[in-house]
Amino acid sequence: MRRALTLALAVLVVAAGATWLAFSRDMRAAHDRVTEGTAVVETRHGPVTYRAGGAGPPEFAIHGAALPVLAIHGAGGGHDQGQLLAEAFVPAGYRWIAPSRFGYPGSPMPPDPSTAAQADAFAQLLDELGVERVTVLGMSGGVPPALQFALRHPERTNSLVLLSLAPYAPLTAEEQELPIPIWLYDALFATDLPLWALHRIAPRSLEPMFDAPPELAARMTPAEAGFLGAMIRAFFPVTLRREGLQNEGAAIDPRAAIDPTRITVPALVVHARDDQITPFSTATFTAERIPGAELLALDRGGHLLLGHHEEVRHRIASFLDALPTTRTPD
Repeated sequence: MRRALTLALAVLVVAAGATWLAFSRDMRAAHDRVTEGTAVVETRHGPVTYRAGGAGPPEFAIHGAALPVLAIHGAGGGHDQGQLLAEAFVPAGYRWIAPSRFGYPGSPMPPDPSTAAQADAFAQLLDELGVERVTVLGMSGGVPPALQFALRHPERTNSLVLLSLAPYAPLTAEEQELPIPIWLYDALFATDLPLWALHRIAPRSLEPMFDAPPELAARMTPAEAGFLGAMIRAFFPVTLRREGLQNEGAAIDPRAAIDPTRITVPALVVHARDDQITPFSTATFTAERIPGAELLALDRGGHLLLGHHEEVRHRIASFLDALPTTRTPD
């Protein structure tokens, strides 16, 4: 019996050691991946880290070129998630800029973490890049700062593209039907290990966290499957995103209420009726109040609009092509 217990203990020690080595290796790779291809701009609200890419020359302020797109990520994201959104939904021929919001990788939490302050920090980022006007694309938790940008910097906002809108004051988050209980989200994001282990043991078990149940996942195109997998990988390291997640409540702070009726730029709103992360009513509330806003309401697709990426990208392209100021003057 003693020999069996000793052998079992030895096996456990070896297994624990191997697990820790694999975890450490994967976390080093995740940290390397999250800093790759980034740049940092100092603003009055602190450093803002971003990625940039897309078609065309690397310079943004270029005459005759399509106005760049400012891609603002959702909850649990960062500049890496912003890049995924840009690559999935920004039409060909557009440059994009994908910054990290406050509390996400490379953009530390400032004393004022409001969505209004975030919009001002993005305006300063554009100042440093020499960009005068942009189309603002926000998804989920990126929608409130996108709306704030249009309100506070209308002369710099060519148009708004809003996807899977998260609630913002005066709305609340009461209608949200999270795919898993909030306490489980908190547990999974407490450290890197739990989510990593779950991803290692059963990678597809994380898909419901992204509102991708089996019936939606079965309808994904290969490109959408790659997008979903990349979105899940972009959650790592989760500890670099925890402060940002804790600050998501800033969007529903009554002191930072947003009045969509004051927005003066063209807007396209896209939301799926079966979204289980952000309520469809936020989309209708917004589209009904922004003067002239267009609403693309999808019956199915979930929070990530799965099964409709090509349709949404084409609709965004048509929306931007119809704008008289999509390109800078020669």
